[in-house]
Amino acid sequence: MVQTFGFFVAIAYLTASYILSKELHRKEKQGLMHPFIEKVIRGKKASITELLEAFIVSFIIGYKLVYVALNFTDFTNDTQGFILSLKGNLIGGLVMGAIYTYMRYREKEKQKLPEPIEEDTLVYPHHLVGNITLISAGGGLLGAKLFDALENFGQFIHDPINVLLSFSGLTVYGGLIVGSIAVLSYAKKKKLPLLHLMDAAAPAMLLAYSVGRIGCQMAGDGDWGIPNPAPKPGWMSFLPNWMWSFNFPHNVINEGVQIAGCTGPHCNVLSVPVFPTPFYETVTCAILFFIMWSLRKRITAPGVMFCIYLAMNGVERFLIELIRVNVKYDIFGFKITQAQIISPIFFLVGIYGMYYLTKKAKNAIAT
Repeated sequence: MVQTFGFFVAIAYLTASYILSKELHRKEKQGLMHPFIEKVIRGKKASITELLEAFIVSFIIGYKLVYVALNFTDFTNDTQGFILSLKGNLIGGLVMGAIYTYMRYREKEKQKLPEPIEEDTLVYPHHLVGNITLISAGGGLLGAKLFDALENFGQFIHDPINVLLSFSGLTVYGGLIVGSIAVLSYAKKKKLPLLHLMDAAAPAMLLAYSVGRIGCQMAGDGDWGIPNPAPKPGWMSFLPNWMWSFNFPHNVINEGVQIAGCTGPHCNVLSVPVFPTPFYETVTCAILFFIMWSLRKRITAPGVMFCIYLAMNGVERFLIELIRVNVKYDIFGFKITQAQIISPIFFLVGIYGMYYLTKKAKNAIAT
């Protein structure tokens, strides 16, 4: 049994990493992004901090993996719950921790020099894609949970631990905003040109979102549309029925009624079919990605590609919220979701950014 949501989120990040790496390579060849020098000390013995970090990481891996090997059925029935629980095998963790820590110690001993040497290492921006991906994932998860807590504040106050530790309830804009801030802070520390980095990341972010939504559609995580019991329109007659209206059988949040004859943890189906909004977003964002991919070599003003992404993202998300289930706020008599508050801001910032940055680039050429 594959946990489809987590699987496709992982694939989304790998896809984004690949696209970002290709774009950074291209910008390096154009001379828009340059390598930089980092100081590296070679020949040091293993420090207590390094060995402690090695032990902690390997202990956690061993603690969990050995438990999975001995309790595989329980693991597959509730993978997400297991990952965030304290369940594990203590002996497995200690053995794995001891072995890996010793291996790390021996590796550092072989490389140790009588006097450590400080060397200059040439680092290209595309070498940092792995770090950027990890920082984006960590910041994105934190932001998604924080914004979800704000969106469902009553539930958060009632059960804060479960809300923060659960994999359900991830707000996309929270992940995007906090993840972006974390990545830009890292890039600024490395003195990377931020506008060119943002341009390189824009197509990658759209494609990653498209891929991630496949996981939402397949898992049935509650990120679906409003009820849609209407018959499929004639102009859609050649398409499968689920593309118009879907009841998400075996959804992971066990929403709906029991499926006859089904046994196991996910045996519910929606009593009234709904709009399959994750599928719509997958298709829409894939199309927008190909549009941006075709434009990336034509648009030369730094930052404009990212502004196009902001505008596209704002329009797409505002429209999908019209047929999507979500918490709504009452603002001056209007019922509006958190995403519909944020998405117009993205759109307006994107439009103004395109105008301002294009004008700035033209003025720079003229002078």
